[in-house]
Amino acid sequence: MRKDIAGLIKSLSYEFKNTDYLIAAITHRSASKKNNERLEFLGDSILSLAITEHLYNILDKAQEGELSRLRSSLVKGDKLAELAQEINLGDYLILGSGELKSGGFRRASILADALEAIFGAIFLDSDFSCCKKIILDLYKNELNSLPSAAEIKDNKTKLQEHLQARHISLPEYEVIDVAGEPHLQKFTVKCTVTGIKSDVVGVGTSRRKAEQEAALKTLELLKNDS
Repeated sequence: MRKDIAGLIKSLSYEFKNTDYLIAAITHRSASKKNNERLEFLGDSILSLAITEHLYNILDKAQEGELSRLRSSLVKGDKLAELAQEINLGDYLILGSGELKSGGFRRASILADALEAIFGAIFLDSDFSCCKKIILDLYKNELNSLPSAAEIKDNKTKLQEHLQARHISLPEYEVIDVAGEPHLQKFTVKCTVTGIKSDVVGVGTSRRKAEQEAALKTLELLKNDS
């Protein structure tokens, strides 16, 4: 049974003028046609703008590429899910019976989407300035310990740079299998690189994650052979 939203309001440190916005934000599509998908769409853009503006202001010597990588590391789904867990967001989600039985309140994608929806709800209930403050408060620890640009390069970027430094053609990624239900899909991706005869395969819950795993395996093979 969902907890009373008073606890969630306290965790967010924001008092809604219209709590209907918050109810909509924590309602998954499995529970109602009136769900959080539109608010998630709105919140995604608000989050990106809030983080972009903050990074731009505090990192005045950072180049565009570094700012982009930092922003990506902060707004990605896994990070949002971590923040959602910190405020026990899963305890307040309104889910359909199927999602409840399958543990949807713990699923990273559902948590991340709901948190973005909450940002959208706060924006509609107040304004961008107020919403940005809530976002930066939630991200306080992450923003106080930002990694360097080199530390946050993803595996595909690292592989590309490794190959370019050795004048080797860039890798090609191909989805060779997609399995599972729409909300629990598993992607299998093959990475092909000149000089590696065997197929290198990565698996993940999204095409991007599968590509990243395949890139990591390829990079490890190349480094071991060098």
